Amino acid sequence: MESVSRTGGHLASNLGAVELTIALHYVFNTPDDKLVWDVGHQTYPHKILTGRRAAMSGLRTYGGISGFPRRTESEYDAFGTGHSSTSIGAALGMAVAAQLEGSARRAVAIIGDGAMTGGMAFEALNNAGAMDANLLVVLNDNDMSISSNVGALNNYLAKLLSGRFYANFRRSSEKVLGAVPPILELAKRAEEHVKGMVIPGTLFEEFGFNYIGPIDGHDLDVLVTTLNNLKHLQGPQLLHIVTQKGKGYKLAEDDPCRYHGVARFNPEDGLAEGGGKLTYTQVFGDWLCDMAAQDERLVGITPAMCEGSGMVRFAAEFPKRYFDVGIAEQHALTFAAGLACEKFKPVVAIYSTFLQRAYDQLIHDIAIQNLPVVLAVDRAGLVGADGPTHAGSFDLSYLRCLPNMVVMAPSDENECRQMLYTAFMHDGPAAVRYPRGGGIGAPVCREMQALPIGRGEIRREGENVALLAFGSMVAPALAAAEGLNATVANMRFVKPLDEALVARLARVNKLLVTVEENVVMGGAGSAVIECLERMGVTVPVLQLGLPDRFIEHGDTALLLANCGLDRDGIIRAVREKLAE
Repeated sequence: MESVSRTGGHLASNLGAVELTIALHYVFNTPDDKLVWDVGHQTYPHKILTGRRAAMSGLRTYGGISGFPRRTESEYDAFGTGHSSTSIGAALGMAVAAQLEGSARRAVAIIGDGAMTGGMAFEALNNAGAMDANLLVVLNDNDMSISSNVGALNNYLAKLLSGRFYANFRRSSEKVLGAVPPILELAKRAEEHVKGMVIPGTLFEEFGFNYIGPIDGHDLDVLVTTLNNLKHLQGPQLLHIVTQKGKGYKLAEDDPCRYHGVARFNPEDGLAEGGGKLTYTQVFGDWLCDMAAQDERLVGITPAMCEGSGMVRFAAEFPKRYFDVGIAEQHALTFAAGLACEKFKPVVAIYSTFLQRAYDQLIHDIAIQNLPVVLAVDRAGLVGADGPTHAGSFDLSYLRCLPNMVVMAPSDENECRQMLYTAFMHDGPAAVRYPRGGGIGAPVCREMQALPIGRGEIRREGENVALLAFGSMVAPALAAAEGLNATVANMRFVKPLDEALVARLARVNKLLVTVEENVVMGGAGSAVIECLERMGVTVPVLQLGLPDRFIEHGDTALLLANCGLDRDGIIRAVREKLAE
């Protein structure tokens, strides 16, 4: 609590996992036994218990420890995570590795109920249930409540059903009854029905797991006893625990969503009310509601990021046209494609880093069929404290190579609104990618007007050097141009590129400089070079963007400066190039 209030981070989910973390490290022989945490939003107690308590003061800050598990940070971090639904697959790989080596070490996957909605989790369950590897899956369910009476019964049953006596009895019975197959089948069905009356685990049993729970995830005695029993059972096991997000801090208990990811705050007062500059996410949320009021065909889709993507107001005002599909990015895009086939106009609000997970669906289900789906790509570029797992570093590269795609990058808040409208009016797939946080403070025009597709604009006239800036890089490019007396073009479109503007700038300048908050490889700068090659125009081009490495967590402005994507960095790079 003390650390997160000073650095910001994920609070409610970590407060809910304290007892579970203690019990897991008490029962299992970590780091030899492997704990694989899903997403990692709940690993702060794990970090505190594994030699990083003092380092928590630098959590998520530049040069400090990460907010997620990282193999390079500690031998106790068995698997690096940042996206959800991967823990069961990774832990199964580790369990099979132990089996192949003849080792007795255990593998445990800790997955939340939200992450369990992801398709990868069920793919792994299906695979694991068909194996005899010693895998334990702990389902940390904080979206369920248990009454005290039912809770007491389930705690008792969990101890009973996870015990060696019951496991040995079960195996012995199978051997005896195996000689009379119909009776064995009858016994199995009877056991399933008895467990099914009090335990909601039939689904997991059908996958081939021995299901135990649900139990109170805040009762250390029950947790330790049950985990100790399960530690000695063979084959795939699933323990279902119920916890409360924000446990122990009333403000977080009452509003766990608001206290999921927090900035710095005073624990005595709680989180301050929002203020400051209008964010791009808010611009999107306002546009979505305004557009929905104008066009009944609009439907909004999010893969479990309602608050993060700015869809709270839309969900309240247009509940029948709002769809949260869970942590299922692949399904979100195919679902949108199906709606588009039936003349609806789906808008998918998705983080750049999460869109990566649905790339196959973007290609096969949307782009090939040229369906009018709008991708509102939030968190494009660097995202600061969340680090490389959440940075939107690659979307310009992986979007612009797809046929039929229109790709836009707004330079300010108003342009973002108008681009969203342009994408909505376009009869084909279109993406608008915008950064995290506030814009430059540009006034937003309520009236919506479609921009001419594939047309940029000159924002400043200069001499000899032209800065071709994309999206968030227009502002620092304009600042740098004052020191260079350079021309600045707000390119607006990465695809289709304004080839006429590129040709014009190439004719009258000694150097073209492309500036983008995306990896240089295959990005907007590459598009400019390809354009010049097609036109047979030879002019020096300097490409500025994110380097060929994953950018660590820290303050966004500092990270951009380190990449040379601030005013001073652009000036320095241009002068060095001219000196050559």
